[in-house]
Amino acid sequence: MAIVEKVIEAPPEQIWAVLADGWTYSDWVVGTAHVRNVDDAWPRVGSQLHHRAGPWPLSLQDSSTVLGCEPPHKLIVRAGLWPAGEAIVVFTLEQVGEGRTRVRLGEDFAAGPLRWVRNKVNDLVLHQRNKETLARLSDIARRQKGPE
Repeated sequence: MAIVEKVIEAPPEQIWAVLADGWTYSDWVVGTAHVRNVDDAWPRVGSQLHHRAGPWPLSLQDSSTVLGCEPPHKLIVRAGLWPAGEAIVVFTLEQVGEGRTRVRLGEDFAAGPLRWVRNKVNDLVLHQRNKETLARLSDIARRQKGPE
């Protein structure tokens, strides 16, 4: 499992607001090219975000499904990218001071060919991708208006 952490200068609720807005995922999730649709219930358990990943014309269309949701502290998503496979992605938010949050992002391949090719190179690529994902999430969350 690739795990990365970042302390973001924003309270958990402000970061959660970004996670809860499925339409922003292509802005900060590295590799997501376009969000096609988001269930009205997002991010409740069972709701889906329909996306396209990868560069055109090779992009793949699939959906990601919420497996667990504990606002504003935890979101678990099964991210689909068939025929390549799917991954389980876990976001954990922990307040670590006034207006600061440690965000932990864990991702592991759960099914399909990507699960069969686990190695140190894949882990390194996934780790770097997720570091960039958290950097983008941080940029967006810090610009958001705080909870009222």
